[in-house]
Amino acid sequence: MTNPFLDDALDLVTATENACARHHNDPAALLEILHDLQEEVGHVPQVILPTIAKALNLSRAEVHGVVSFYHDFHETAGGTVRVQVCRAEACQSMGALDLIERICRRHGVTLGETSADGGITIEPVYCLGNCALSPAAMVNGRPVGRVTEERLDRAIREARA
Repeated sequence: MTNPFLDDALDLVTATENACARHHNDPAALLEILHDLQEEVGHVPQVILPTIAKALNLSRAEVHGVVSFYHDFHETAGGTVRVQVCRAEACQSMGALDLIERICRRHGVTLGETSADGGITIEPVYCLGNCALSPAAMVNGRPVGRVTEERLDRAIREARA
């Protein structure tokens, strides 16, 4: 997933140029490029947006708009385990907000933060498309339906293993 060797600006720029080149610097491939970078680097830092914009002949504002619109893209590195709990209406009606509060308290974070040890990030999302199994969550990209504290804890333990 995250490449620990990509920690300085030059490495980030090179990784970004390579990702754009793999997609032939095609502006229509912006989402794929961002997903590639998210996977390779672990996040999409602001410092690489001008490189993407230049390679794709887009404005920096266009690239920033896409990065900030989609909840899948993160500007900073998150925890080893990324937990997303749905806050949309169906999940709220099934207790998601109380669940979020309890999970955040247990891990010593507020919603949207990463724990001090870098082990877990708990994020809000607004609809995972799993309303029939509310409340819904994702743990490192794996959907978890009918979430309880116990089911979420188990998914977190599995993701850490």
